[in-house]
Amino acid sequence: MTDTALSTDQPVREHGVLLTDAASLKVKSLLSQEGRDDLRLRVAVQPGGCSGLIYQLYFDERYLDGDKAVDFDGVEVIVDDMSVPYLDGATIDFKDTISEQGFTIDNPNAAGSCACGDSFH
Repeated sequence: MTDTALSTDQPVREHGVLLTDAASLKVKSLLSQEGRDDLRLRVAVQPGGCSGLIYQLYFDERYLDGDKAVDFDGVEVIVDDMSVPYLDGATIDFKDTISEQGFTIDNPNAAGSCACGDSFH
């Protein structure tokens, strides 16, 4: 009987947030416009909003204690340790259509959200 080892071909993911190709391209474009290559995309949840929690999505040059990071083809996405459980499995996308424009977060952990779509519980 042989031991079955875990495949080492799969990268270790420090958090479960995914970044779509469209979102990655938009982030790269924004960073290029700013002339910055030292920034990473931070995703977090904070108390607030009508449903209890709000998303934060912004560029950050810092690493904070407990941050988890994953690189998506040159775009580093960081999530603080406390936000990881709330964002596990979430997908960040970028929409540019006549009815929607901007970054969106599809989060399977959100039990409900408010009408504006900015907060969840």
